[in-house]
Amino acid sequence: MNIVCVEIARCIACRSCERVCFFHQLETHNGHRPNIFVHVDMEKRRIVTATCHQCEMAECMTACPSGAITRDSLTGAVIIDKSLCVGCGLCVEACPFGSIHIDDIQQTATKCDLCGGHPQCVDVCMAKALHFCSIRELIELKQERKDLKIGIRAVLLDEDGQNES
Repeated sequence: MNIVCVEIARCIACRSCERVCFFHQLETHNGHRPNIFVHVDMEKRRIVTATCHQCEMAECMTACPSGAITRDSLTGAVIIDKSLCVGCGLCVEACPFGSIHIDDIQQTATKCDLCGGHPQCVDVCMAKALHFCSIRELIELKQERKDLKIGIRAVLLDEDGQNES
């Protein structure tokens, strides 16, 4: 399964990813805010970019009382069925990364759905800071470039639950 991640040192906080996500959400009637977030901390002189990690063991899915959160069998993305969502916010509380929010207008949960398998934020990133690839590909990239700082931390486990490295 592929996920969107950010190469932290490359992000220039242009916010193009936020804009294209915002327009995609409006166009698909999924929400009225972007599902990728760029925060500039001027005091600490750092940029933080985050989006849904599409967790394998998605706490949001477990917390949803109405069964509105499922995994798309084609893209692997954790998605929200707006017709089933009751807007209770339990998924928002359950997400350890703060990647889900309640849309102010629709009063339903919303999060990154990987744009149906082709995330537009990755396409518009002029700094080439966003990547759409598997965790395994990220590990290989990180092994090639020791200076690489990726905005997602993950450890692959083997069948016995042991670290594969």
